[in-house]
Amino acid sequence: MKKLIFSLLGVLVIASYGCGGQSVENKNSNSDAMKSGELEAKQEVKGVIQLTKQGFLNNVMNYEENPEKWVFRGDKPCLIDFYADWCAPCRISSPILEELAMEYHGKIQIYKVDTEVERELAAIFRIQSIPSFLFCPMEGNPVMAAGIAPTPEETKQMFRERIEKLLLPNEL
Repeated sequence: MKKLIFSLLGVLVIASYGCGGQSVENKNSNSDAMKSGELEAKQEVKGVIQLTKQGFLNNVMNYEENPEKWVFRGDKPCLIDFYADWCAPCRISSPILEELAMEYHGKIQIYKVDTEVERELAAIFRIQSIPSFLFCPMEGNPVMAAGIAPTPEETKQMFRERIEKLLLPNEL
């Protein structure tokens, strides 16, 4: 099952400045991000949403029901940030993603997955370098990218380009 899901993820783009597979003591998750384990009703939420395994199964893809095929369950394309609190590049990308969540509100959803807490999700997507980002379009397979650009400005531009190309191609 894991191999099949991995093969559906598409191209793995490895950018510089990612954190390796280090492990340190888990810290509390970011209190600014909303927790979403069970967003049963597709409610409008501004900002980045903290995603649990159950939230992933409900709102992105239920790999337990469909282990053989990627079936996107969201009502708008999404970007998922796989991060850890101890990761410096993750802390750099976090406010950028918050800003982009507001900028693209109503067009895409941005989620965060704490790889120290949601170890099963990290394992299923074979997260070996963080930050890693999963771009999930409405149709087709998702695309994984890892790392950030050398500066916050370049990182924001990188995200915008990938959002426009991968998640909102019809709006160009």
